[in-house]
Amino acid sequence: MAQSTVSGVILNDKNEPVMGVNVYLEGTYDGTITDLDGKFSFTTQETSYATLIASYIGYEEYKLEALVIDMVGLKLSLRESLNALNTVVLSAGSFSAGDSSKASVLKPLDIVTTAGAVGDFVGALQTLPGTSSNADDGRLFVRGGSAEETQIFIDGSRVFRPFAPTTGNIPTRGRFSPFLFDGITFSTGGYSAEYGDALSSVLLLNTNDFPKEEKTELGIMTVGGNFGKTKIWGKNSLSLNAQYINLAPYNELIPQNNQFEKPFQSINGEAVYRHEFDKGLFKAYSAYSYSDFAIIQEDIDIEEGFYFGLRNRNYYGNLNYYGSLSESWNIETGLSLAHDTNDLNIATTKIDAVENALHAKFKLQKRYNNYFKLHMGVEQFLINYKEEVLLENDTFNSGIEHGITGTFTEAEVFASKDLAFKAGLRGDYYSASSQFKVSPRLSAAVSLHSSSQLSLAYGNFYQAAQNNVQQYEKDLQPENAQHYIANFLFKKNDRMFRAEAYYKKYEQLLTYDTTRVQFDSDLSNGGDGYAAGLDLFWRDERSIENLDYWVSYSYLDTKRKFRNFPVEATPNFATDHNFSLVGKYWIEDWQSQVGATFNYSSGRPFTNANESGFLKDKTSSFQSLNLNWAYLIDQQKILYLSVSNVLGRANVFGYQYGDMPDVQGQFDRREIGQAADRFFFVGFFWTIGGSDNQLDNL
Repeated sequence: MAQSTVSGVILNDKNEPVMGVNVYLEGTYDGTITDLDGKFSFTTQETSYATLIASYIGYEEYKLEALVIDMVGLKLSLRESLNALNTVVLSAGSFSAGDSSKASVLKPLDIVTTAGAVGDFVGALQTLPGTSSNADDGRLFVRGGSAEETQIFIDGSRVFRPFAPTTGNIPTRGRFSPFLFDGITFSTGGYSAEYGDALSSVLLLNTNDFPKEEKTELGIMTVGGNFGKTKIWGKNSLSLNAQYINLAPYNELIPQNNQFEKPFQSINGEAVYRHEFDKGLFKAYSAYSYSDFAIIQEDIDIEEGFYFGLRNRNYYGNLNYYGSLSESWNIETGLSLAHDTNDLNIATTKIDAVENALHAKFKLQKRYNNYFKLHMGVEQFLINYKEEVLLENDTFNSGIEHGITGTFTEAEVFASKDLAFKAGLRGDYYSASSQFKVSPRLSAAVSLHSSSQLSLAYGNFYQAAQNNVQQYEKDLQPENAQHYIANFLFKKNDRMFRAEAYYKKYEQLLTYDTTRVQFDSDLSNGGDGYAAGLDLFWRDERSIENLDYWVSYSYLDTKRKFRNFPVEATPNFATDHNFSLVGKYWIEDWQSQVGATFNYSSGRPFTNANESGFLKDKTSSFQSLNLNWAYLIDQQKILYLSVSNVLGRANVFGYQYGDMPDVQGQFDRREIGQAADRFFFVGFFWTIGGSDNQLDNL
């Protein structure tokens, strides 16, 4: 039979010959390997179309479909393969908490073992650069942005009310248990075109994938108790988590700086159901929380103070499916529903607010090869908000029903393992104001060395006003921010250093002419501002045996004219300097891990009624030393102790001034301080069944 010769030479991306490449025709035994000069030659009885394959470790597989008689004198070029160990990563403006990326700065368990965080993922994230420590609030304040400028997503779906509501001087916490999440990405700016309606930051939480084993978890704490259960049957699994908190016994033992009429209590329940398909995974997440409390709030003009009561019920659930349609196409769909009811009693005023919200999302990913991927998708937000205010004998009803329709596309391009780009475009239609906004997003990364790289990012971002504002003025335009970011990353031998400089330009910020937003406020988009700064981060897990520590520092320069500001000024939630030092040390003889966190923030701006100027004065610095100790009783039992603000520093967050001056023309004032001088926490946690080791929680 007639034979044909297949021949050629194989080079790498530097035009150098590659020896030892396996070259063959797919579906046959015909082939050979390249010689010292990268050349190959073999004969075959194939005469029609065939697929020539060239493969070698460390390089992308090469495929050529052609007539065999044309496979003579070929000049083929192999590209180095991309993997997490040797490839540049797009990391500007983003912190990853997980084990899958070489750019990860936190491990999942760091969230629950950082002293001072007390199991709250936000508390651990506040030790990262780019955040401002507002211990009187508890939410995330990122790079000069207010807490409302950060949006939180679970499995790609928006969480509309991620924090339990509270009042001034009582910090809130996230509603969700950190033990149900195994991946966290915290973007402090320049994030993907996939996410919209956020000016400063997005926090992405991913629930655990299919569990490996069944288990039962029990927890007894000084503030309550919790129960967890994981069950597996076939390709199905269910994880349950329930928690009850009641601060009444704790408040009796530990003095508080607030006068509680009814101590805080809450009931929280979560469930995650998963089903494995041959080519995908379905998840259903559901959470319910109930909380209430009542206090007598101090007021310098009201000697006996005034009553504040709050009761909240919140439900959140989402459905998510991720899977492959073919070798090159992936699909992801999500649907989330939220219902939130807030009942407030403030002196003689009652406010009842109800919010129903929906987020639907559809996303496709096309993988052309390891060097080029394309994402595209659409999403829809629908929000219905109603508010009823009962003031003495009058009732006022207001509300808004609106939506946001978004579409996005984004391409990831790897020119090589040392150079990568991401370019995206997002469009959003805001139904309340009939505005359509286009948001470009760009980022790039280049490898400087095998252990270091430089990243750049730019993004344009829009966010609608809060529901309690839009209900009075539906024609408000979305607020706007533009981000410019430069990032340097070094990681080698369990050590990491990050330096990131940024500039944010704000436009169309909300302004009003009253003390707070109300039905007769003159609302407009006349505000603007800027935020610029430098974030530094260092983590070392290698230099000292059994010691893991990280250091973060942020410098922030920001001013804005927004809300009811008469002039441009630095907001009272923004601090110039923020510093955190976190350490964890394992003591083998004690079977214990001891941890410490020190947080420092420079003074916060406030308006001194006895001096001229707006937000010109500053409080003293915020400082807090937090300690914890985790003792491994046995493989499945752990005792955990934590003390926040060990030294009892009397941190001051601002001042309230009286309405009337004294005979010397001076206004009296009172300090706005912390809810308690210290917070003590003791917990016992027991895992029953399975081979889980509580040591993993250290």
